[in-house]
Amino acid sequence: MKRWFRKHPSGTADAPEESLMAGEIEQPRLIGEPVPAAGTNERKSKGKETEPLASFEGEGPGIGEPHQQKSVESASDALGQPILAVNDVHRSFPVGGSELHVLKGIRMEVLPGQLVMLKGRSGSGKTTLLNMLGGLDQPTKGEIWFRGQPLHKLSDVKRTLLRRNQIGFVFQAYALLPLLSARENVELSLRMAAVPASEWKARVAHCLELVGLAKRMNHRPSELSGGEQQRVAIAKAIAHRPHLLLADEPTANLDSQMGAQVMSVFRNIIESEQVTICMTTHDPTILEVADHVYEMVDGKFI
Repeated sequence: MKRWFRKHPSGTADAPEESLMAGEIEQPRLIGEPVPAAGTNERKSKGKETEPLASFEGEGPGIGEPHQQKSVESASDALGQPILAVNDVHRSFPVGGSELHVLKGIRMEVLPGQLVMLKGRSGSGKTTLLNMLGGLDQPTKGEIWFRGQPLHKLSDVKRTLLRRNQIGFVFQAYALLPLLSARENVELSLRMAAVPASEWKARVAHCLELVGLAKRMNHRPSELSGGEQQRVAIAKAIAHRPHLLLADEPTANLDSQMGAQVMSVFRNIIESEQVTICMTTHDPTILEVADHVYEMVDGKFI
């Protein structure tokens, strides 16, 4: 703290005057650090109040707010109601002067704790459906409900917050940053979800241990096999404790042995993390692991 002295005309120094009093200037906070004021997310500075940080009811913390651990399930989850419900969903895209109908009247339900697979050939519409289940796209017609929330009616901002806090994604191409180690890639998802920094080390170690990579956490993706990279991607997707995990053909680039390991990891995290998984595949060898299989042909279930 700087102290300033005022000199009198006589040349003597007056008592030190504190120009910066403790608490008058807000100290910078890390992303995810709790706001000091109890019971509110408003930030205050001397002489004025700023607007509260953006947050949406039922969608987790707003930007800058601490992440809350998944401890109490929603009423629908607790009663065994679907965590995800799709009702008569259609999706079409304009092509030239006509429309291409990709999804045609999709109806499905996913219960908490299930492993559900969407089976179909390339071009059948399963990835388009998966994108809408995760709020990345909106249906042309129909309803999608996620934990009691109308996903089809939410704004882009609200869907972004919902994805950040309640949904995890596993992509076919792994989506790992090549210059970061496995540990740093997993940690990145915690930063983005505004999880307090004090939780990072333990949570990253736990997630990598769940997927069997505790001893490889300091290796970069180029130093890992395809199966190991996919398991890092899974650890990254579950690090922020999502309710739903969406995986787009997670075994497509793996041999049968590596694919079996990934499915074993999925079963393990369903039990240990209380997460629900919905994934796409065209691999018939892994279907027996699923609780329910929806087969898609030309944008419809058969």
